[in-house]
Amino acid sequence: MKSVIFFDIDGTIVTEDERCIIPESTKKAIEITRQRGNYTFINTGRTAFNISPEVRNLGFDGYLCGCGTYIEYGGKEILHYTPDRNFCRNIAEIVRECGVTPVYEYSECYFFDDEAVHNAGLNYFMEVFVEKGTDISRKASDNNFVFDKFVVWRNPESDMKRFNEEIGKYFSVIDRGNGFYENVPKGYTKASAIDLVLERLGISRERAYAIGDSMNDLPMLQAVPHSIAMGGAEKLYPYVSYVTSGIEEDGIYNALKHFRLI
Repeated sequence: MKSVIFFDIDGTIVTEDERCIIPESTKKAIEITRQRGNYTFINTGRTAFNISPEVRNLGFDGYLCGCGTYIEYGGKEILHYTPDRNFCRNIAEIVRECGVTPVYEYSECYFFDDEAVHNAGLNYFMEVFVEKGTDISRKASDNNFVFDKFVVWRNPESDMKRFNEEIGKYFSVIDRGNGFYENVPKGYTKASAIDLVLERLGISRERAYAIGDSMNDLPMLQAVPHSIAMGGAEKLYPYVSYVTSGIEEDGIYNALKHFRLI
């Protein structure tokens, strides 16, 4: 019987540092489980354009991106939710008034807001993108400005009470720690994406596995009976059925071997 495995990217498939290493044991594990007929999917908060060629070259069957706002299977887009353009502009105005620092994430690009407060977090973010060759020229003032989801940094003068009240009407505000927040349209999660894929594939939930390393993976991990936390992701340990070793200690390989998926 075929199984389906959902993988986070950062800290799970790829080291969460400037090296961006994919361990050889991870590559081998994914190759073997696919040879056995199992499905493999990326399930990430990244939007579609931000999946690196190195990750795509691992040969996944599909990509669940933007915390469930975009789903691709077999090279075809099967879901893409983007709010209305006027709505996006209204949200950007509220974000400016709240004094937080945003990056707007669309399936094809990032948008930055020159009218919003800039801070060190954003500056570092943009420097990394420039080094990677990512386009940072798109602006919230552009006529084609839209986004699937967005992130913000809190600043000392930020009005987080208003931000949570206003943005929280339409988005799930996920506290990623250190004053960094991920904002996803309500009704869309890593779990909702799993539901759609399982229905599309006709695979029982009992044959579904998920592997992650951070709290934004929790909906994905709670959506399947076989949930796996990477070693070092202590906050997830109480919520999962198995804790594997760290990413550079053959974590993916050991997890798939434990569940006899390789």
